[in-house]
Amino acid sequence: MSPIEIGMLALAGMGLLVMLGMAVPFALMLASFAGVWAIRGNPELAAKMVGLAANDAVASYFFGVIPVFVLMGFLVSQAGFGRDAFDVANSLFNRIKGGLGIGTVGANAIFAAITGVSIASAAVFTKIAVPQMRRHGYSARFATGIVAGSSVLGMLIPPSLLLILFGILTESSIGDLFIAGIGPGILLALVFATGIYIMAKWYPGFVGEIDDTHTPMTSLTLLKKAGPIAGLILLVLGGIYTGFFTPVEAGAVGALGAFLLGLCMRRFTLSSLRTVLVETGLVTAAVCLLIIAAQMYSRMLAFTGLPRGLGELATSGNFSVLMILLAYVVVVIFLGMILDSSSIMLIVVPLMLPVIEAQAIDLIWFGIVTLIAIEIGLLTPPFGLSVFVIKAALDDDDVSLFDIFMGAAPFVLMMLIVLGLVMAFPWIAIGLL
Repeated sequence: MSPIEIGMLALAGMGLLVMLGMAVPFALMLASFAGVWAIRGNPELAAKMVGLAANDAVASYFFGVIPVFVLMGFLVSQAGFGRDAFDVANSLFNRIKGGLGIGTVGANAIFAAITGVSIASAAVFTKIAVPQMRRHGYSARFATGIVAGSSVLGMLIPPSLLLILFGILTESSIGDLFIAGIGPGILLALVFATGIYIMAKWYPGFVGEIDDTHTPMTSLTLLKKAGPIAGLILLVLGGIYTGFFTPVEAGAVGALGAFLLGLCMRRFTLSSLRTVLVETGLVTAAVCLLIIAAQMYSRMLAFTGLPRGLGELATSGNFSVLMILLAYVVVVIFLGMILDSSSIMLIVVPLMLPVIEAQAIDLIWFGIVTLIAIEIGLLTPPFGLSVFVIKAALDDDDVSLFDIFMGAAPFVLMMLIVLGLVMAFPWIAIGLL
């Protein structure tokens, strides 16, 4: 049996293990170990590969980006900056039809720029925004759909945990990936806001009546709520964009800044800080395991020659770049229906990387396209991780999973439009580089 055939069997076996319920990192490790063993005929060599993959993953300088940005995200969440972002956005858009929904998108965009995790955005704004929208007459489907849709901004607007993971997998500049996410992230937020406004105009029953009793914030109150958030965003992204900080340094400075702001505003307790540290450790350990599995998987694929074979097939088959990308996007969106975001990236990116390099496709742009396609999967059934997070955080038996999926459906369509625009006009992503 040829190495390529063994590689294909290993991929099939991994897929079967995942479908049977095994966690993706363990399925990747087991399939990779078995694949190398079968190719080399030596279990000791396969075992050494496990150790080398673990060492290389954790010893990598770029791995340091993960814990500092995760820590910053949890500190920001515990300090209540999500509530501040919602209050500011709500004050700005309250007089517009559908303004609470538009404000939720704006708040999610702001929150995304200091956390980088979609699931955190979904959980926070389910608690903050959905009750407010329901109280002002928004339908349950529309209110939860807005939160589900806008939560995906957390993985596109930098800093983003998925962009960090993509950078590690492809050895791309994480700073460049962060900068490339700004344009598409802002575009997606604007498309969401426009879509909400149009739906509110066409279907006024979705949003109830405009709240005329709302008292606008004073300039001083607005500054107190918006100032710390804006300062933190400028500190982190401005430092990366100007080259003053590396991504690792920016994450560490951002975490320190969030901690000091929370202390100055008296928003931390010993209990909340303990929670932040424990959650940071759990997420970092989980991501570390994913990266180790990805390292093993990439090395097994290199042994099989399967990615190189796919690259040669794409080159010799006269397939256009558009055809390759469309097929890739369709596969990624389909996988999004059954797997979580990180798992999809771990599986498809190492496999497609030689194909993309053979076609001379810009890796930074490809990363943004990949991310948008993966994020669509957060809103699509049957998996739809953001939808399940919203359902759990909402704790309302009157709102079913079906209602949330239906509410999120228009936002899936909007994301497909933005994905098409980014694919058609790459400068949206890489114009700032």
